[in-house]
Amino acid sequence: MTMRYGFIGLGALGGALAMSLRRAGFGLVVHDLDRQSAAALLQAGAVWADDPAALAGQVDAAFTCLPSPAVSERVLTGERGLISGLRPGSTWIETSTVDADSIRRLAALAAESGVFTLEAPVTGGVHKAAEGAVAVIVGGEDKVFERHRAALEAIGRPVFRVGPLGSASVMKVITNMLAFIHLVAAGEALMLARRGGLDLAQAYAIIKASSGASFVHETESQLVLNGSYNIGFTMDLACKDLGFAMALGRDLGVPLDLAAITAQTFIRAREAYGGGAWSTQVVKLLEDALHTDLRAPGFPETL
Repeated sequence: MTMRYGFIGLGALGGALAMSLRRAGFGLVVHDLDRQSAAALLQAGAVWADDPAALAGQVDAAFTCLPSPAVSERVLTGERGLISGLRPGSTWIETSTVDADSIRRLAALAAESGVFTLEAPVTGGVHKAAEGAVAVIVGGEDKVFERHRAALEAIGRPVFRVGPLGSASVMKVITNMLAFIHLVAAGEALMLARRGGLDLAQAYAIIKASSGASFVHETESQLVLNGSYNIGFTMDLACKDLGFAMALGRDLGVPLDLAAITAQTFIRAREAYGGGAWSTQVVKLLEDALHTDLRAPGFPETL
């Protein structure tokens, strides 16, 4: 591949996306606050950069996968940030979950230096990202999208081109909002089965085959039933994303009754278990309140 990409933010999700780029044959330069997180990528042929500016000077485009808009802004515009190193005509590709206002504002700052922006948040979970099968939602100019289509198709599938900058952020917030609502609902359903004396493994299978099935039940319910809760996504991130959903509802005049209840439930779970706890542990609130666990044999510790 002639295009050379950078990738900043090598956590569970970012590391998986970056590895998909490398597997597809793209030249890759990487950076993270924790160099150890790049070990597998460096072994696979990626090159390390000591800071975002050093990375930017070696690439045609730079991906970021970061925990918040504030961190994205610091990586983009701070001292030794991406903008200070990216050449005019290059591209910043943001895969983080951010709000639409933030991506538009940061894209305007990048444009002042002649840098194009694409937003490309992904959805489907870390396990899908590791397979190169996570869905990619893209917002931005057509010509910029086409320039980087091959890289976007390398990190996931399908790739959805949804419109101008900001549109992909809105869509990603919607999908995450639904996932968190479904997770709380799945926990309540499993608890009804447990307290009703049903076999939880069979209850899981029946729900999965029923009209009440959801992607979240098929995946995250397994981690609840195992007891690991290890989805690779934290309570802090869930609360952040639900905050984006609530702000979007206010801005657009849409009452979000279920999302509001879910947001409060996640805030209680964060208070109980800590911001670094897995988001799936929101179900543990119900388990603890009723002194009843939701365990069944045969379910995986991770997906």
